Amino acid sequence: MQDTDPRGSSPAFLQPQSGSSHRSSGYVPGRIAPLRPPPPSQSHTSAEFTSARQEARTTFASLPVEQRHHQAEANQHKNTLICFAVSSFSLFVALGIFWGIASKYAPDENCPDQNPHLKNWSPGQDPEKRIFIKKGDLFRLDSDATVHSIVIQDGGLLVFGDDKDGSKNITLRTRFILIKDGGMLHIGAEKCRYKSKATIVLYGKSNEDADVPEFGKKFIGVGPEGTLELHGHQKVSWTLLSKTIYFSGLAYGHYTFKKNFSRGLNVRVIDQDTAEVLEVLKFDTHQFSEESLKLQSLLKKGSPGRIVAIAVGDSAAKNLLEETRLTIQNLLGSKFVRGLSYRQAWALVGVIGGGNSSCNESVRDYENHSTAGKALAQKEFFTVDGQKFVVRAYSEWNDGVPISGFQVEAVGGVILNLLDDVSSWEPGDRIVVASTDYSMYQTEEFTLLPCPECSKHQVKVKENPQFPHVGEVIDGVDMRAEVGVLTRNILIKGKTENTCYREKECQFFSYDTFGGHIKILKNFTSVHLSYVELKQMGQQQIGSYPVHFHLCGDVDEKGSYSFKTYLEGLSIHHCFSRCVTVHATNGLLIKDTIGYDTLGHCFFIEDGIEQRNTLFHNLGLVTKPGTLLPTDRNSTMCIGIRDKVYGSYVPVPATDCMAVSTFWISHPNNHLINNAAAGSQDTGIWYLFHKIAMADSYGSAIETKSELTPLGIFYNNRVHSNFKAGLFIDKGVKTTNASVDDPREYLCLDNNARFRPHEDADPEKPRVAALIDRLISFKNNDHGAWVRGGDILVHDSGFADNGIGLTFASDGSFPNDEGASQEVSESLFVGESKNYGFPGGQNKYGGTGGIDNKARTLPRNRTFPIRGFQIYDGPIHLTKCTFKNFVPTPDRFTSAVGFLMKNIWQMTPKNNISLVKFSSNVFLKVFFGKPGPWFEDGDLDGDKTSIFHDLDGSVTDYKDTYVGRMDNYLIQHPKCISNTEWNGVICSGAYAQVYIQTWNGQNLSMTIVRDEYPSNPMVLRGINQRAVFQQYQPVVMLQKGYTIHWNGKVPNVTYLYLINFNKNDWIRVGLCYQPNTNFVIVLETFQRQSSALSSKIERYTPVSSMLELEKNRSDKKFYFDNSTGLLFLFLQAKYNRDGHSYCSSRGCERIKIVTKDSAKGISNCMAKAYPKYYQGPAVIKQMPVKTSVPCTKCGTTQINSPGKKELSRGQQAFISVNGTMFSLKDNGILIVVVDACIGTVSENKLFSEVDIKHVDGYLKTGIPQRSIVLLSTRGDIDSPNISEALMSLGTAKLPYLQSNGSMAFLGFKGNFKPSWIKLFTGPAGQGLVQIEKYIPLQLEEYGCARAIKSRRKDLELLKKATRSH
Repeated sequence: MQDTDPRGSSPAFLQPQSGSSHRSSGYVPGRIAPLRPPPPSQSHTSAEFTSARQEARTTFASLPVEQRHHQAEANQHKNTLICFAVSSFSLFVALGIFWGIASKYAPDENCPDQNPHLKNWSPGQDPEKRIFIKKGDLFRLDSDATVHSIVIQDGGLLVFGDDKDGSKNITLRTRFILIKDGGMLHIGAEKCRYKSKATIVLYGKSNEDADVPEFGKKFIGVGPEGTLELHGHQKVSWTLLSKTIYFSGLAYGHYTFKKNFSRGLNVRVIDQDTAEVLEVLKFDTHQFSEESLKLQSLLKKGSPGRIVAIAVGDSAAKNLLEETRLTIQNLLGSKFVRGLSYRQAWALVGVIGGGNSSCNESVRDYENHSTAGKALAQKEFFTVDGQKFVVRAYSEWNDGVPISGFQVEAVGGVILNLLDDVSSWEPGDRIVVASTDYSMYQTEEFTLLPCPECSKHQVKVKENPQFPHVGEVIDGVDMRAEVGVLTRNILIKGKTENTCYREKECQFFSYDTFGGHIKILKNFTSVHLSYVELKQMGQQQIGSYPVHFHLCGDVDEKGSYSFKTYLEGLSIHHCFSRCVTVHATNGLLIKDTIGYDTLGHCFFIEDGIEQRNTLFHNLGLVTKPGTLLPTDRNSTMCIGIRDKVYGSYVPVPATDCMAVSTFWISHPNNHLINNAAAGSQDTGIWYLFHKIAMADSYGSAIETKSELTPLGIFYNNRVHSNFKAGLFIDKGVKTTNASVDDPREYLCLDNNARFRPHEDADPEKPRVAALIDRLISFKNNDHGAWVRGGDILVHDSGFADNGIGLTFASDGSFPNDEGASQEVSESLFVGESKNYGFPGGQNKYGGTGGIDNKARTLPRNRTFPIRGFQIYDGPIHLTKCTFKNFVPTPDRFTSAVGFLMKNIWQMTPKNNISLVKFSSNVFLKVFFGKPGPWFEDGDLDGDKTSIFHDLDGSVTDYKDTYVGRMDNYLIQHPKCISNTEWNGVICSGAYAQVYIQTWNGQNLSMTIVRDEYPSNPMVLRGINQRAVFQQYQPVVMLQKGYTIHWNGKVPNVTYLYLINFNKNDWIRVGLCYQPNTNFVIVLETFQRQSSALSSKIERYTPVSSMLELEKNRSDKKFYFDNSTGLLFLFLQAKYNRDGHSYCSSRGCERIKIVTKDSAKGISNCMAKAYPKYYQGPAVIKQMPVKTSVPCTKCGTTQINSPGKKELSRGQQAFISVNGTMFSLKDNGILIVVVDACIGTVSENKLFSEVDIKHVDGYLKTGIPQRSIVLLSTRGDIDSPNISEALMSLGTAKLPYLQSNGSMAFLGFKGNFKPSWIKLFTGPAGQGLVQIEKYIPLQLEEYGCARAIKSRRKDLELLKKATRSH
């Protein structure tokens, strides 16, 4: 799925008129209190949200009263003033000059450092000095300082000095800064951002000095009535790549070769447009003259413009023929080859046909087994994409050893193309580029270089990339890497020691983890942090995090804050304990903030009571395990930290720990918009559900109702490169201390919560569907998303290259779960995309796969059965979705739709699929598993009963059919259609479930047999092998008869619940008992929520024959056949179900069967039951006719979004634009022109082989401005010389075009060079594979007359989120 919402800057938030009683009445963010109140407005203020790449700004249409008064007077005396001006012109000129000078240096009341009441303050360098800034102390820090500590209180003020040029560089070193009781610390302001460089270094070791109550050590603390305002230079915090960057900066990677004793001339031929090494050759011209002739032939046949590098190994002169030497001289421009002698070291880099000017060479004489250094030749070139690269060749003798080698590598920096305007980024800034592979450790940091040639959407980095990073939409899913800038001009840094010194942490970390921290307490006056860098912050102890809002309550208008509390544009990196912690705090805005390379949960909504917090456009990446909570820990930490478990309990990592997440959301009523979770040890975004809050949140444990609370806004979030899952909605934490009954640690992971949102968090009120809107999930090792609960809707989302794309799990098990719905719609699932990945960075698995069976990185391992959508529990509804690229390999089954493996749980026939589309590259639509790796024996209850309903035939081509496992005869009839590839069977009919619960029996296996297929019984193990009761949930075809048997003594109490039965639906069951058993059988109605029975209980009475029993199925009768031991009765529903519930709102109908002192022995009556009760297989509902008409409304519409272009060459050559196909039926060149401003095809033109000579002129003069140009060839045609034309359409240099070669090109006609311009070429006879590109339309840079001002849904939702109380 393409991420089409452009990134915008922050909206402006207007200041409401109401304020808090404990704040200064004149307080305005960015100004120093006290101030006069702002002047009244003449008209309404408005917040203007602008389009992509424009700033959102606040517009004020007012004038100060005094200014309006003077303006009125000016109008009244207009004529007088004109005359006066004529007579006194010179005076006004003088006054104008004076006023101009004065205004230049006038203080700006928005700038805190320009407050005229401030005093310059220089405390010097004294690490023992304890500073107290109190009432009347208004200080401006203008120089570096080192002190022990600073307390700002009682109206005291500390401001960092600044200047207009931003030339100051102030560093303050202190153990802590405490701001309380009216104290204020300002570095810049929102309306006057700090321009210089300000650094606060928090120093000290954990064992030095005493803790400050409530704050600890090494901190900036804000207590009641404290103010902290830090506002750095505003810059784009993070964006996306708009063009892929390659490993080493070159499309084919760098090349390095070094070898000893490689006698002769070692030759490399390099593509001048791509830097690809095309040929690796060696010619032993020392020994064989024939080798000399081969080299000569190679050069003469070589294409003009090809780069050739030559290096002598050992010796090459003896049989290097003169004619070959002349050829090298004439074609490559060598001056030394004619005189090359025995064991002389010689290296050359030249261009075929380029002459002397294109040649660089070096020669060194051999003497005493040495050449006294290298003969080094090197020359720089540019790729057709504009990347500079160098080709080096060298040759030498060193102490009797001949050495030769080659290098091809990018030089001069690598240019990155970015989605947004990043002109605010500066040379020297550090940036981070996210991994776009399975391992988050492919994330890389770079340093920016000066780049005068860069556009505002480009930067140049110093280091060559070690991994590729995707910068495009691939197979319809936006996989563009996030790129964030880490550098800010305000830096708060914790000073750390060189090595770890705290024994508790040192068993897990080799470095010091005792950084600084910022902590804010309740009733602060004002806290706003924007564009601040936090480095080496946080401590591996509870409560000390880079930024921590601790028990602050409501921090927005609801809490009487006239200006909403926010964090914006922070860079939190290389930190030791989380990123931002929100604890018992509501209404906080966290925006445009980066959390990179941190320990433990990064953006941490802590306690399950925090609500209305908004996380907007934040980026978290490389979230590593920490030690603080069990959920932070990896396996080693989980087992190694046992000081809070009970007794000798050893934690189980998979169930107690291993949940570290970039976004840890413990209450659903928070808002996530436009965020990216780009790599965590476990999970990207995890919603979990505390049943009660921790005791210190409000002084006592309170019920959170988080399980029942509707979900806040979830829109356009990205999750990738996470090991466990991209998105996880499930589970809770243990909220009791360790004890003998439950020895696990407090707050360990717990499977005790299920998300079931209801209106007002009241289970008696209607459900409120949780909407997951626009989730992009790719390259997650295990799951793209695991979602448990209901009602939940996943909409307009994209999943690619995940082990499993999406799994829905029900919110519980029957009868406790009342039944809910889960739906995924308008979404795209890609099995294995053209993002092939790259080894390294802790990628563990690799193999081949995908539609082209190329080498690629893999999730889990090469045998893991990849699935797009996984069915579990239910009921689920999959509709209007598209599946692409699911191709099994000899190593693994890869299917579009699959089922949870090794499933002991239920599977409902109400699972249904409709309007889905499978691309031609889906070779396995559905797979039920087969015995073997991962599936094991496939004999658990859920494995056997897997089923779904194909509503419209878009899966099977048979409308209104059910698809189950091939060996499940409970659901079959004679006309069912088997699909051996799926291990499935397609059947018509009506289906439901029977929930069978048994008490006072052994751990029995139950055998259920359909009367029509007695030789194909189904054996169910049950779910709870060690519980006091057992439960089984077979899926049954309605209007059929079944018998039930046991492998031991029959249970004393058996309940039969009717699940998913509608009114009058029925089956007949016969349960096996010992002869002469006495029964008490009653019909009850069970209310799930109250766990109570209805007052009306109906008792079953016996009849003497099967015929009498069958007279009226609705009668409460039973028949016991003493000869077979079978107790027969009908299960028929009295009521209709409601919605997605398993049974009626009146309650669940169940039959209770009680026996007393039943005889011992195995209760298996099959031998006697059949053939007596055998029925011939019959079809109740006929199979439909196979659908032959393609479904035009199937599949998601979002992958056909504007800008999709496909080019293909070969037997099926074509150009496709948003699904419209333009084919090349004959050899020639096809050109399609698309209007870049409106997205329509303006012209398509085919040049046959006869007309090819006209292509150059057409490309140069026949295409209008602001056009996207798509070109493709078919056949081995003699390509015209159109290099100049292609350069005018965007290539960085004149490309080399092979005669009789193949070509595809994407270009742009206009005064702008987009990053998506690309040329693809191939030699004759090879052709090109299909190329798919997503090209943005209507960009301002194209010069469109009406640049797009699209609706910004993300900003609309942000506005909604921040106004909601």
